Amino acid sequence: MPLWLFPHIVPPCSSSDDDEIAMDWILIAMIGALLIPLYEVWRNQDIWQTMLAFASISTKAAVIILLISVVRDDWMIGVVGVIILSVGNAGLMLLAHILKRIGEA
Repeated sequence: MPLWLFPHIVPPCSSSDDDEIAMDWILIAMIGALLIPLYEVWRNQDIWQTMLAFASISTKAAVIILLISVVRDDWMIGVVGVIILSVGNAGLMLLAHILKRIGEA
């Protein structure tokens, strides 16, 4: 478990240091992948590209939340990640539909 992420949590005694280092690198890679759509939004001014990037960020953030819930063995955090994955992009799709209707009018 990355101690820099949860300094107040004591890691379980059964996990090895190699597992902790591997999870740290997986989390760092996931955060790096989260930054790619932000760079695309910064470069491009198209509204549809921006909406796609935000949908991608939402999904990646939910997967990161699920990873953290597994590491901490906390199912309540996992439930939040699942809710974000299942209904998180519904509001974004409604906004896309409204923008499409406005563009047709």
